[in-house]
Amino acid sequence: MPELPEVASLVEFLKDHAVGRVVARVDVLAISALKTYDPPVHALQGLEIKDVSRHGKFLDLDVDGLHLVVHLARAGWLRWKDEIPKAPMRPGGKNPVALRVHLDDGSGFDLTEAGTKKGLAVHVVHSPQEVEAIRELGPDPLAPEFTPAALYEITKGRRTQIKGLLRSQKIIAGIGNAYSDEVLHAAKISPFKMASTFTEEEIADLHDVIVTTLNDAVKRSKGLAAGDLKSEKKLGLRVHGRTGEACPVCGDTIREVSFADSALQYCPTCQTGGKPLADRRMSRLLK
Repeated sequence: MPELPEVASLVEFLKDHAVGRVVARVDVLAISALKTYDPPVHALQGLEIKDVSRHGKFLDLDVDGLHLVVHLARAGWLRWKDEIPKAPMRPGGKNPVALRVHLDDGSGFDLTEAGTKKGLAVHVVHSPQEVEAIRELGPDPLAPEFTPAALYEITKGRRTQIKGLLRSQKIIAGIGNAYSDEVLHAAKISPFKMASTFTEEEIADLHDVIVTTLNDAVKRSKGLAAGDLKSEKKLGLRVHGRTGEACPVCGDTIREVSFADSALQYCPTCQTGGKPLADRRMSRLLK
């Protein structure tokens, strides 16, 4: 799933390639991806892309006062094309393209989604605040107001595991499953540690790791083409998605805890005093 660093890099890429261009045509191939109907998506045609920004993991294209707001969900992506094929596309089947935007110079981009579980969300609105999920977002971890004191207020008295807190978009916007694993590994914190047990000093250290980890990921992605961002993300991750590999810090084996629709990865030596965390799914299989 694209998270804050990848969406931030997509913003910079689109600022360089799409801002100043006029939307010539919009082709909708997966009507299920459209979450709004007024104004219609075709109202974007003939309007100039003025700016591109980010709200958490939402991508926001300001198209002359209308906003094309996109959430890429688990398997969505933006694929840029210097030259859009002129032949019309056919919807359905295994075609992953949900929406295609043609620009006036012949370039454009596809919004795609792989797999059968569809979560890609496309909104055309007058203001991004019309999107409920954006209104409900927590503070952005790279914003100036996200200070150690602000993070301490977020965690104070909250009976929630720190992994879940970092992933919740309503609490902190932009961090997902991958970068929460990376942050907790770098901070040497168990993903099951309760948020309410952190001291102010520990929160200050965690805040520093959050900001550093995200900024480093943004810097690594800076200047990359949209199509290269996914592979860069995978190369830059130290523990997430690396179950069974050696921890790059201590050499211990990276372990996994599986849930119904996701999994987390961690290093026992670095994060849990050498003790493996209980994996409920594996426990059920062994009964």
